[in-house]
Amino acid sequence: MSILRQIGLYVFAIALFYAGVTHFMYDHGFAAMLPDWMPLKLIIVYVTGITEWLLALLLIFPQTRRAAGFATAAFLLIVWPANFYAAIYAIPAPWSEETNQTALWIRILFQPLLIWWVLVVSKNSNQV
Repeated sequence: MSILRQIGLYVFAIALFYAGVTHFMYDHGFAAMLPDWMPLKLIIVYVTGITEWLLALLLIFPQTRRAAGFATAAFLLIVWPANFYAAIYAIPAPWSEETNQTALWIRILFQPLLIWWVLVVSKNSNQV
């Protein structure tokens, strides 16, 4: 694995783990990003936080890295609608009370970049 890919992997894993931590620090803010009709919002927030921790950990180990990369990409696709909901209804970031509409829509554009990033850094070294 090249040094740049390895650095990218660890930066991604650390960021993903920290994202999981924020789900417990700002649980009600994350719950606000879910539609009113959705039940058990706080449980969903906690489960997604724990999922981010597990995925981050599994990305670190070579034996589980590739599967964790695919699982992380799928996870990012699954949670993407929450970002759309937040942008459409001007729900601020979980740690903020202010809404910057432009930032909310830009966040949506970064999701494909994150998916690409995790797929690249989790690729097996012997793959092209």
